[in-house]
Amino acid sequence: MTTTNMNQPIFGSSEASENVILKKLRMDSVDSELAYRLVKDQLIDEGNARQNMATFCQTYMEPEAEKLMAETFEKNAIDKSEYPSTAAIEEACVDIIADLWNAPDMDKMIGTSTVGSSEACMLGGMAMKFKWRNEAETRGLDIQKQKPNLVISSGYQVCWEKFCVYWDIEMRTVPMDEEHMSINVDKVMDYVDDYTIGIVGILGITYTGKYDDIKALDQKVDEYNHKNNRKLGIHVDGASGAMFAPFIFPELEWDFRLENVVSINTSGHKYGLVYPGVGWIVWRDRQYLPEELIFNVSYLGGNMPTMAINFSRSASQILGQYYNFYRYGFNGYKEIHLRTQKVAMKISEAIDHTGLFDIYNDGENLPIVCYKLKETADVNWNLYDLADRLQMKGWQVPAYPLPEDLENIEIQRFVCRGDFGMNMANALIRDIQQSIDELNKSNVTMHANEGAHVHGFTH
Repeated sequence: MTTTNMNQPIFGSSEASENVILKKLRMDSVDSELAYRLVKDQLIDEGNARQNMATFCQTYMEPEAEKLMAETFEKNAIDKSEYPSTAAIEEACVDIIADLWNAPDMDKMIGTSTVGSSEACMLGGMAMKFKWRNEAETRGLDIQKQKPNLVISSGYQVCWEKFCVYWDIEMRTVPMDEEHMSINVDKVMDYVDDYTIGIVGILGITYTGKYDDIKALDQKVDEYNHKNNRKLGIHVDGASGAMFAPFIFPELEWDFRLENVVSINTSGHKYGLVYPGVGWIVWRDRQYLPEELIFNVSYLGGNMPTMAINFSRSASQILGQYYNFYRYGFNGYKEIHLRTQKVAMKISEAIDHTGLFDIYNDGENLPIVCYKLKETADVNWNLYDLADRLQMKGWQVPAYPLPEDLENIEIQRFVCRGDFGMNMANALIRDIQQSIDELNKSNVTMHANEGAHVHGFTH
């Protein structure tokens, strides 16, 4: 029974004097307005998501999109027989994305929504493993002799490490160096053998925003396949770039225009401009998705194929994605991304103007700004101190070392999203300049004796 007095002031209630974080359920119910206020207040110290410069995830959608999503929270995306219009909208999203990625035959391609890009990567990796296993058996290869392997740049996102652990794959990483802040195409084939299930090219490395040269990688794979009678394929991890490049660099060949690119994933909740919780994967042809991975499920009165790892989930994010596609169109996405690119390049220019930093990414290819302190910078502070100063002003900015063979280089990164306007950029630039001035005057560092470490959210 509810014990709350409906006429009692919220902050005069007994609940307001208790810890909101529970270790076991209360015996009695709490008034809904009181529960809302106290739980909302519990989140008050988490900062402003719009000032989170660490994450690629979208932090703003139009009120109409929010309304549509709120009205469809209860729809189960997996239940295609009960919600056929929702299923048709998901299929329309796959068609639109496949078209953006230049699928050679729309009747042969296949794709699905996922909870996020990580699930999409898992599906892409599994498809490569199963296809490799089937072909290896046909070729008479002893698949028990050694573990299958996956080749990827050392700048991989952690979901690929998870995939290799979960599915017992050897991860072979091609180290980045300062000359190749992406996969080294000249060395990548040194890591390939008969047990390689595929190569992952990254269109927007998390650390720096750099694009792997997928076209050059495709040429290397093509030569290898002809020489070794293989059908080794490339999966493009386009979590960040695959919903950006088609609008800004339509002439860039990284997608299904390249013969050996067999599958591509992306995050709808990054430059697809949807709130977190949606990803997409498309295979250029059904032959690259082994039948073993497509399950026909009898569910709630209907028989439906499913290939996603997750089952029941809300359809709201899928409908949010379609709202954006329908609302913005190609030119709308292009205008948003061009403006975001312009904002990133302005921030990069301001940082470069200080003379203290070496810029690794100026925001042109993907709207993130990435830099390190110059070795000649005569300052008594480091990037971790700058991150602390900016956090005092509300900005969440990560600082971290680069991956293997570059661990001695510490960098800082700003991600500019579609909701980051020029007015916010100007405020950020002023706060960067002020923070540097304050650090120079304070002549003190809180992080001088710390080793290289991750400071803030980086993925």
